[in-house]
Amino acid sequence: MWYNAILLQPYEERSYTVTHAILLNAWDWAAIALFFALLAGIALFCSRRAGRDAKDFFLSGRSMPWWLIGVSMCAASTSTNSANMFTEFIRNSCLGENWKWWAFLLTGMMTVFVYSKLWVRSGAKSDIEFYELRYSGRAAAFLRGFRAVYLGVVFNVITTGLVMLAAIKIGQVLFGVNQWTVIAVTAACSVVYSALGGFRGAIYTDFFLFAIIMVGALAGMHYALALPQVGGFKAMMANPVVQAHLSFFPSLDTPDVFVAVFVIPVAIQWWNVWYPGSEPGGGGYIVQRMLSAKSENHCVAGSVLYQVINYAIRPWPWYLTAFASLIVFPDLASLQKAFPHIDPALVKGDLAYPAMLTFVPNGWLGVVAASMMGALFSTVAAHLSMGSNYIANDFWKRFVRPNADERELIRVGRWTAVLLMVLSGLLAPVLVSAGAVFNLILQIGAGTGLIYLLRWFWMRINAWSEITAMAVSFVVAVFLQLVYPQLGLPPLAAWHRLLIVMAVTTTAWVGVTLLTPPTDAAKRAAFQNKIRANRHDIAWGLLAMTVACVCIYAMMFASGFWIYGKTALAATMTVVAALSGVALVPVLRNLNRKDADTVG
Repeated sequence: MWYNAILLQPYEERSYTVTHAILLNAWDWAAIALFFALLAGIALFCSRRAGRDAKDFFLSGRSMPWWLIGVSMCAASTSTNSANMFTEFIRNSCLGENWKWWAFLLTGMMTVFVYSKLWVRSGAKSDIEFYELRYSGRAAAFLRGFRAVYLGVVFNVITTGLVMLAAIKIGQVLFGVNQWTVIAVTAACSVVYSALGGFRGAIYTDFFLFAIIMVGALAGMHYALALPQVGGFKAMMANPVVQAHLSFFPSLDTPDVFVAVFVIPVAIQWWNVWYPGSEPGGGGYIVQRMLSAKSENHCVAGSVLYQVINYAIRPWPWYLTAFASLIVFPDLASLQKAFPHIDPALVKGDLAYPAMLTFVPNGWLGVVAASMMGALFSTVAAHLSMGSNYIANDFWKRFVRPNADERELIRVGRWTAVLLMVLSGLLAPVLVSAGAVFNLILQIGAGTGLIYLLRWFWMRINAWSEITAMAVSFVVAVFLQLVYPQLGLPPLAAWHRLLIVMAVTTTAWVGVTLLTPPTDAAKRAAFQNKIRANRHDIAWGLLAMTVACVCIYAMMFASGFWIYGKTALAATMTVVAALSGVALVPVLRNLNRKDADTVG
């Protein structure tokens, strides 16, 4: 029975074999109850205003300040899958395997300094509406409708299912609850607060959720380091097993790994791969939050805040917990032995993080559980909000009911959120590993990123260019993932498949661009007049991006070196971060000058 819990034992005497769910005491339930009460209160507070009109429901009335936007982006990007995936990367090789997503800082900073103002000036309600602002004819209409369904439903369901996979593993490891219970609770809570409070409710709730997420992460880290077998922070950092995984860069002794997790992400992936939340040029829930800003300056400041927190501050509690897991659970066999009731198919490196949370004692366990639910709900709600916006504004109003009034669009948005949650809940149990799904999503988006960067400036690009890129990348990725292994041919590493998809997709869409006519002149002129892209902004924006990336990467390295106790390196990186931050000020001053020539 569930009440035969491991936490009935003293903390120091817990067995490594966890065959029952963990018992929550009164303090734990009080923490969880307070969490749900605050969540419901925020949604109810925002519900009346969210129901007034579609602009407020989907974009919070374009009135959000920079600090709320930045924290909301962090919360939306922080899912239950985040800590699990980072842990899997570290256990696979070393901390440096996180370059698979650290490289996306380059994408993010380019979006901040080159594209964020263009998105605000476009006046779009979503990044899908962009297609008919930029392109013309039936191809543009088809692209908008198809992309709304493809991203709003198909990709949203896959991404949300991946997030829920992590929640299922945490639920089974910590509390012994079955997957359908986890799915039902997630569905009920996420749908209620995202559908009731609208986007304004999501933004406000994100601020609260991110605070809870970080408190829970710090608590999990503290108790992981306090384990007798870990021996505290200093003992852990001196442990040879941990030292082998501390490097910020993969070893050159394994060239295949070095190329796959560092060279490819830094040289190619960040600008040529579409990935949810890190779209080249911006897209998805990041653009939705940009478009909710009260001004261009608030949009830029919020986006910068997000990048600083996301890369330099947020992940370190999870990294340290992952290092501790290497001592407590050195391999998959030890994880399976400790959790014999877990389906062996789910026992991957990402299971180690929830496994470490089983050592958190009562009282704090409720806070950690609330933080996990916060990470889950914030990301799921971000995808539900984005998907409902796509379907209501870019599909329903555009193609089904052009005369739909504000209340009808809000109803469609709310019912869409429910449908997306149901589909994601059905998909989640089919998935297995966070890292495997991450790689598959990268491959499906490979080769499309460059088009999203150039379409604002290269007016030769048309709707058929984007249709080709989207179709070819999907077909080639699925072929390499599902069909190629059955042909008896030599196996391909993940990065080999990524490069193949990139090369084929880029060749295809560039060829189609040159062989098909451009968008009509009037549409191109109207688009250029609206976004007012100019050479001055591009040049200074790229310089700002470069300086800002140096600053944030230096901050990230400085944080790590201070934690590692490498004082000289830490001081050096701190100075580099400070100097690049100072150097950014005059660059931004020049970027914001108004005298410039529009790009033709």
